[in-house]
Amino acid sequence: MNLEAAGIFVGEDFAPGDLGQLVYIHGVQNFADYGFNQVHEAYCARIAVDYLLSAKKGRSRAWLAKKEGKVVGSIFIIERPDNEAQLRLLFVDSSLRGRGLGRHLVEESIRYCRREGFDLVYLWTVKGLDRAIRLYESVGFAEVTQKTVEDWGKTSVEVRLDLNLKPAS
Repeated sequence: MNLEAAGIFVGEDFAPGDLGQLVYIHGVQNFADYGFNQVHEAYCARIAVDYLLSAKKGRSRAWLAKKEGKVVGSIFIIERPDNEAQLRLLFVDSSLRGRGLGRHLVEESIRYCRREGFDLVYLWTVKGLDRAIRLYESVGFAEVTQKTVEDWGKTSVEVRLDLNLKPAS
């Protein structure tokens, strides 16, 4: 996808209103797509708010995709102990899915993690989010564990995927 030609700008800065738009699109679209309730929306909000209010971001970063000034996608990398990073809040608005924006966001975040010298990037997702899981696997993530949870108004199977970034020795 040629982002510029599609009128999409990806940046790291939040402007007033971006947080609200980000939470809104996560809440509305994930309810429509997967039946996740308002608790899921609050969960997404907490991740973004914790990132924004962190006085010391360290190597944590967020990317927002915007079209015509509106948030249409996101991805966060959150620095974790032991030189690990957690990928969070990957999202692409339904009007732009299937055009490569999600792949762009994932690949950009992985390039960033490599530049910053992280040893491992991991994420938690939910079985049934097949497009996202296929995308993660296509860039090298592999499933390491699963757990059943009662969250967001339904029973789900959470899946942890890891991407080892350590150079082979």
